[in-house]
Amino acid sequence: MMSALENSNRMNEAKLGGRFTFPGTSLTVHRIGYGAMQLAGPGVWGPPKDPESAIVVLREAVAAGVNHIDTSDFYGPHITNQIIRQALHPYPSELVIVTKLGARRPADRSWQPAISPQDLTEGVHDNLRNLGVDALDIVNYRSMGSGHGPKEESIAEQVTVLADLRDKGLIRRIGLSNVTATQIAEAQVITDIVCVQNLYNVANRHDEALMVDLAKQGIAYVPFFPLGGFTPLQSSTLTEVADRLGATPMQVALAWLLHRSPNILLIPGTSSVIHLRENMAAGQLTLSPQALQLLEGIAAEAAKVDH
Repeated sequence: MMSALENSNRMNEAKLGGRFTFPGTSLTVHRIGYGAMQLAGPGVWGPPKDPESAIVVLREAVAAGVNHIDTSDFYGPHITNQIIRQALHPYPSELVIVTKLGARRPADRSWQPAISPQDLTEGVHDNLRNLGVDALDIVNYRSMGSGHGPKEESIAEQVTVLADLRDKGLIRRIGLSNVTATQIAEAQVITDIVCVQNLYNVANRHDEALMVDLAKQGIAYVPFFPLGGFTPLQSSTLTEVADRLGATPMQVALAWLLHRSPNILLIPGTSSVIHLRENMAAGQLTLSPQALQLLEGIAAEAAKVDH
């Protein structure tokens, strides 16, 4: 007979898009996770207006079955990780916290590269201290690239530093963010890569071939800005499909990503409990072949607008 805990886990799995196991590990997460960037103040700087609400959002997410949280110590800076620790420490054994390195936030609130061996080592220790852990589950090296897009340049030195820190027991696994296929291949010569975070959504599909290749390798693909980021997705097609389903356009955009490939993990962020519940409900949406056909045209629409 299935225990109450097993039954709850099965229900959460169904609600949150199924499960994914990071390659070469025993780490298994539900495919709908949570991105913590919006827990910091405006512009991802300083504390939120209502820190207690941020804590409530995190606790509700975990209580609902979310066991994959994406964060970074340069959010705030330090603020987001401190809120995660306050809300959830000691952490549930099944919770996977993924952080990232590669940037710093000086007093002018800009985003600057932090990619030297000293920068990366200090960044790991900042994350350990502010999250209150002895080792980090997964650390993504985030190439600053060209804004929200990658730039072809060697990342071998940075990945080697992270591999050394892993060998010292401070990091358990390594991922990449804002990178090209060439950079991923370069990193894989140095160490195993368990996940890649790049810009991808129903309107921006420049990474299509890379995502498909990673799926063949069993590597997680984690789209950042799955809902368009600071400029939310706008599409009459999204609205049309959402109206037919009695859902929101953002729920449809998330459901499309879940349908697109089994290696896609979602990390939509919000500081609102209402939006959190809406995001998680996307895992229960079923998209018909007709709906999927309509949604396929959104990227082409967006490309016309860009040009």
